[in-house]
Amino acid sequence: MASALSRQAYLDIDEREAGSRLDRALLRLAGEGQRALILRMIRKGNVRVNGRRAKPEQRLSAGDRIFLPASLRPGAVAVSEPMGMPAGMLQRARAVPVLYEDDWLLVVDKPAGMVVHGGSGHGAGLIEAMKQLLGLPDLRLAHRLDRDTSGVLMLVKHIGALRRLTASFRERDMQKTYFALVSGHPYPHAGRLRSHLAKGVVRGGERMVVDATDGKEAVTDLQVMLERRNHDFTWAMVALHPHSGRTHQLRVQLQAEGHAILGDAKYGGKDNLAAFRTMGGKGLMLHAWRLRFVHPVTHQAMEIRAPLPEGWRKILCEAEKRRP
Repeated sequence: MASALSRQAYLDIDEREAGSRLDRALLRLAGEGQRALILRMIRKGNVRVNGRRAKPEQRLSAGDRIFLPASLRPGAVAVSEPMGMPAGMLQRARAVPVLYEDDWLLVVDKPAGMVVHGGSGHGAGLIEAMKQLLGLPDLRLAHRLDRDTSGVLMLVKHIGALRRLTASFRERDMQKTYFALVSGHPYPHAGRLRSHLAKGVVRGGERMVVDATDGKEAVTDLQVMLERRNHDFTWAMVALHPHSGRTHQLRVQLQAEGHAILGDAKYGGKDNLAAFRTMGGKGLMLHAWRLRFVHPVTHQAMEIRAPLPEGWRKILCEAEKRRP
């Protein structure tokens, strides 16, 4: 991590933070809740590296000195304590099941409804709470899950391990498998979804992600696991293997195919939501089931799974009872 602040206005970079992006180094210092402020200060030229303007993606070197504007100095933001920790967040984080832990990694089973980091109206999330609970100020997210998605989430205790994992993501050596309950019966039962996703499009005042010609390529493999019917409403369970990590990728791609994820209030439509509730469903039915990767330090092949949440098991059990 970066060294202590010099005269409250400068941040000196040491070997542990060398190679980091400027924006990410400052986020680790000030917390995810300051993302918008940090990016604004960098783009306005108020954050300087070795006396020069810099871009958010600039890579840092040991010995670099970063000038911090007043709004990012100690006392202006909380640099060591979580910002606005909601009541009960620490208690909820303490109850999160640990799937795997060693000296470098911490893998947990994130419950649906829990944000992974502060920002976008949330003072703090799971990562800020875990830093405080475990006394690990350098704890970082290896990847992210949407607030309403449950399942396998990896956190990293050391920046060196994080860099190796980030490279694995880029080289697609890390494989994620999700389960989703979707409306309708997808056909064919196996295939590849391709789209170009762009975010920031506003519909009725709400930001959405859409398939657009100028968007970034998104690729997902799909396999139907089972098909069921609840009165005149058909639904299916599918396994999803994304080859890219775009925002809301699985939700948008499935909706575009006419098979929105059950419980998706943002992309699913009112009719699907109403039919899902008649099944006793609640929440987004998207679960990060399995993560396969090579350990960044031991180089051992790893596979970690998160069991299906209780709400899923109830729906699947009820569906089995109704089968003729």
